[in-house]
Amino acid sequence: MILLVLAPVSLSGQYRLEVVVSGVASSEGNVLVALYREASSFPKFEKVFRNGKAPAEVGSTRVVLEDLPAGEYALAVFHDENGNDALDKNWLGLPKEDYGFSMARTKTFGPPSFAECLVVLREDMVLEIPLE
Repeated sequence: MILLVLAPVSLSGQYRLEVVVSGVASSEGNVLVALYREASSFPKFEKVFRNGKAPAEVGSTRVVLEDLPAGEYALAVFHDENGNDALDKNWLGLPKEDYGFSMARTKTFGPPSFAECLVVLREDMVLEIPLE
């Protein structure tokens, strides 16, 4: 009887994604992670599927996202050194804070595509993303 009660929970497909952001230069502010499910919203920080943050730690910072459904995702991360919860940009629109993407590096003229950053989540996972 107990197995029948636990079976739906274990089959629900909810997973844990631990994002290890490497190359964090200082312990000022926070490291923010944005998780996207659709190419049309990537990488707009105001259109995330789920987000998370953790206090910055020199070297690497871990941000954990829980209870995620199985699927395809792309991630964008940045080190919000001044703690304003925004990616600061210069007058040309270029980021002033360090950032990175899952599975891809920034191109000469803009961010990588959703497809280039694609991560398939089918089990609990640890993913390292370096800051640029």
